[in-house]
Amino acid sequence: MTTSTRTTGGGKPRSRNVWLSKTAVNGALVLAVVYMLFPLVWLLTAATKDAGGLLAGNAFSFEGFDLGGNLGRLAEYNDGVYFHWYLNSLLYAGLGALVCSLVSVAAGYAFDKYDFPGKEKLFGVVLLGVLVPTTALALPMYLLASKVGIVNTFWAVFIPVLVNPFGVYLSRVFSSGYVPGEALEAARIDGAGELRIFWSIGLRMLMPGFVTVFLFQFTAIWNNFFLPLVMLSDQKLFPLSLGLYAWNSNAHAEPGFYPLVVTGSLLAVVPLVVAFVSLQRHWKAGLTAGSVK
Repeated sequence: MTTSTRTTGGGKPRSRNVWLSKTAVNGALVLAVVYMLFPLVWLLTAATKDAGGLLAGNAFSFEGFDLGGNLGRLAEYNDGVYFHWYLNSLLYAGLGALVCSLVSVAAGYAFDKYDFPGKEKLFGVVLLGVLVPTTALALPMYLLASKVGIVNTFWAVFIPVLVNPFGVYLSRVFSSGYVPGEALEAARIDGAGELRIFWSIGLRMLMPGFVTVFLFQFTAIWNNFFLPLVMLSDQKLFPLSLGLYAWNSNAHAEPGFYPLVVTGSLLAVVPLVVAFVSLQRHWKAGLTAGSVK
């Protein structure tokens, strides 16, 4: 008997319930998409307004389109300091996420493939680090940076983002699922060293996990606000998040900052979109490999 002809206890076809459930699920998905895209649509239309248009409350219309003018003012203000912040964020997030992903994958691979004294206890410490919010660590890191003498420098923001306990945990999970021990044993029989095995075999098999950790860390560093706020006072070292916050604070006294903040926020979304779109093939492979293994 097919699904379309099955009946429930009341004699009604079960297919009707199936269609109702599909409609409910699709409706919920549509509402979720609208909810997530709503701020982006507002940001896109609001970036075309001047201060008067934003304060008038008609941000969702394209009347008085002035995106080019806003971009020009953004580039000219304070000798183009916005794009200096943009380069800072790209350096913090791009280089920081790359190094952090490599460290995380190497650590996860070591935890999975090697046996050493205190292995599980050390991994428990790593899991404990996952539970501690980064904001709670900002003050201790500031005191350490002050002791070392790197406060208000590039290193004060860059060094802390090189460690990601969740990335180590995730990399161990990937390593246990994607890197067979037989392949490593075969490489050892052929005379390859452990570093060569990791670089030539382990890292390539772990590439979906590497990309996943990279995207998570890139997003976290790009949106990082509290750590730069604590560590930096020199505006030339600000990332975008802190620079836009400073402008938004000034906007209450000078409404002319509002178009700069909105247009700058729109441009700040671009690297995240580019990163996820360009790396989605590897990221999807990492998320779905376990289901087809």
